[in-house]
Amino acid sequence: MQFEQPVPVEWLAQFTGAELRGDTAQLATGINEIHKVEKGDISFVDFEKYYDKCLHSAATIIIINKDVPCPEGKTLLVTNDPFNAYIKIVNRFRPFEPATKMVSDSAVIGEGTHLQPGVFVGNHVRIGKNCLIHPNVTIYDHSVIGDNVVIHSGTVIGADAFYFKRYKQKDTQYEKMVSCGRSIIEDDVEIGACCTIDRGVSGDTIIGKGTKLDNHIQVGHDTVVGRNCLFASQVGVAGVAYIEDEVILWGQVGVNKDLTIGKGAIVLAQSGVPSSLEAGKVYFGSPVEEAKAKMKELAWIKRIPEIWKKLNN
Repeated sequence: MQFEQPVPVEWLAQFTGAELRGDTAQLATGINEIHKVEKGDISFVDFEKYYDKCLHSAATIIIINKDVPCPEGKTLLVTNDPFNAYIKIVNRFRPFEPATKMVSDSAVIGEGTHLQPGVFVGNHVRIGKNCLIHPNVTIYDHSVIGDNVVIHSGTVIGADAFYFKRYKQKDTQYEKMVSCGRSIIEDDVEIGACCTIDRGVSGDTIIGKGTKLDNHIQVGHDTVVGRNCLFASQVGVAGVAYIEDEVILWGQVGVNKDLTIGKGAIVLAQSGVPSSLEAGKVYFGSPVEEAKAKMKELAWIKRIPEIWKKLNN
C-alpha cells in the first residue's frame, strides 16, 4: 500500500511507541510485508531467522523486536511487538469504511459498463469501459477492474488475504494480518461464476490482460497471473505465486505459494504444484513431473501385478 503523502519516521515512532535507530529523517512512502517491499516502504520482522532477509531487503523502514545494528540508509523502529505495530499503521492509513449502498458514491464506473441486479461495488473501486458484471458479484473496496471485463455471478473480488500469525501463548492462537492491498483485474479478462480473487496483504493481486478463468477458482493474496492464461474449474492458487503469460492450468490443479510457473507451461488436471516449473513444458501428477515421464511411470506401476506374477511362477 502506498501512502497518499510521505510519512516522517519520527511520527511513526511516536504513533507506535517504538524507538528510532538509524536515519531519523526518513520519509515512509508505503507499507508492505516482506514479499512485496520497495524502496521507501515500511516492513516488519519479529523472528530472528528472518532478520537478515528483512534488514537487507528493499524496505527503507523496518519494525523489529531487537536492537540490532542498523544497515546504512535505513531506519529501524524497535518495539516488543512489530506485528501489532504494523497492523496499527495499516488501520490508521486504510481504515475500514462501512458500505451505505450497493454501489458506493466513491466508485468510478466507465462508459458502457453494465451492472446486473445485485452487484455490490465497494468504496474507491474503479471499473473500466464496456464491462459486464453479472448478478450477485461482490467487488470489495479499492479493487481495480479494466476495460472489456466479464465477471459472472457469485464471484468475489478483493476479499481479505488468508494470512494469520500464530500466538501459542494466547487463547486465540491466531491473529489476523489486516489486508490493505488491492485486487487488479486487467483488460479483456473473463472470470467465471463463484470465483474468489483475494486482495494482496499489502501489495496487489493481479489477473493479467486477456486471461480467462472458469468457475469455482481461488486465487490467493499477492499472486500475479500473467497475460492470456487459461484456468479450468476448481483451480486453487496460493498466495505470492507468479504465473507467467500463456500458462494453462486444467481442472483441480493446486498451486503452492511462493513459486513461479514459467511462460506457456501446461499443468494437466488434478495435479499438485509444490515448487517452481520451467516454461514451455507439460506437467502432470502430484507432485508434478513432466507429463511424458509421469505417464511412463504410471504405465510401469500398472504392470506390477503382471511382473510379480511372472517372478513367482
